[in-house]
Amino acid sequence: MASTQSDRDEGSTRLAEESKAIEAFQRRIDGILTSFEFSEQARFGVRLSLEEAIMNGFHHGNQRDPAKWVEVRWAISPEEATFHVLDEGEGFDPEAVPDPTLDENLEIPSGRGIMLIRTYMTEAMYHSPGNHIEMRYRKPRR
Repeated sequence: MASTQSDRDEGSTRLAEESKAIEAFQRRIDGILTSFEFSEQARFGVRLSLEEAIMNGFHHGNQRDPAKWVEVRWAISPEEATFHVLDEGEGFDPEAVPDPTLDENLEIPSGRGIMLIRTYMTEAMYHSPGNHIEMRYRKPRR
């Protein structure tokens, strides 16, 4: 479900771990961002961050259980885009995830998604118990 106004687009959707549905959702969000004149660089960062958050929800949160969903809520305006991604898992402590840029962690295949989200989004915060990430991208001021 979604409601569109000329100055804001808000909505939510529940996704199953199905690539065509996830790709269609990503195209929908990209279209909304384009309509609000987000730059190509901003759209890339938002798409990558959303993909990482959604896939982390399926893989780590839901433990790839096909009966579980990932919910995405969004609010997009001409100035910023905010997303909430929630999975049905038990959650985790994001501070316990090793920093993937440290030499001793280069071989560990975890933490890169969180690092990318924090790199591309203006803000990223996890809500307790750790199965809900809130991400915000604000356009730079001119």
